[in-house]
Amino acid sequence: METLDLLANNLANAETSGYKTDHEFYGLYTSAEAYDPSGTGLVSTLPVVQKQWTDFSQGTLNSTGNPLDVALSGRGFVTVNGPTGPLYTRSGNFKIAPSGELVTGEGYTVRSAGSNGQPIRVASNASIEISPDGTFTQGGQTLGQLEIVDFKSTDSLKKLTGAAFQNTDPANVPVAATNVKVEQGKVEAANVAVPEAAMRLVGVMRQFEMLQKAVTLDSQMNQAGVQEVARVTP
Repeated sequence: METLDLLANNLANAETSGYKTDHEFYGLYTSAEAYDPSGTGLVSTLPVVQKQWTDFSQGTLNSTGNPLDVALSGRGFVTVNGPTGPLYTRSGNFKIAPSGELVTGEGYTVRSAGSNGQPIRVASNASIEISPDGTFTQGGQTLGQLEIVDFKSTDSLKKLTGAAFQNTDPANVPVAATNVKVEQGKVEAANVAVPEAAMRLVGVMRQFEMLQKAVTLDSQMNQAGVQEVARVTP
């Protein structure tokens, strides 16, 4: 069921810009009652999804022609203001809020570097230029620069909704990203391998149905056994 949910979520977000696909890491579960009562020392184990991990590899950069769209070429995340603190995303389909603030598709304000979390503000009636280092210019005036960061380890990044991540480890401090280029008029596609995910989804669904039938059959056999034992023979 966990694998089905994971695969279904990947497929549902295959068109979400900046989305990073999730995978499962399997382990083996052995209960305390699993030892063979015959004394041979053999144990029975079951595969379990021990944890999920996210593939942060870069997706394809697609041209959109929208001057507010940006894509990151290289490692890094754009920092935005979430409900309870900074969030990190590679989804660059930005838009201008009625207040003039630059926001993501989810409505998070885009932070300006070196401004202590203040959002970038732009006017909707003038052309916008975005340089490769993420600096926004409008009418010859610099409006701000994208706060692009990277992490020594991405293990502490917890996916919230869509393409937004939260850093759950205060010791894993974000640092300014290097070797990253901002490309205006493009968005990064999700790195979901749709054909592979669809094939795995079908396979897991078939396995799930077989297991359901096995559980049902086992329950019927137990019920039949109880009825036979409880039957009074004249």
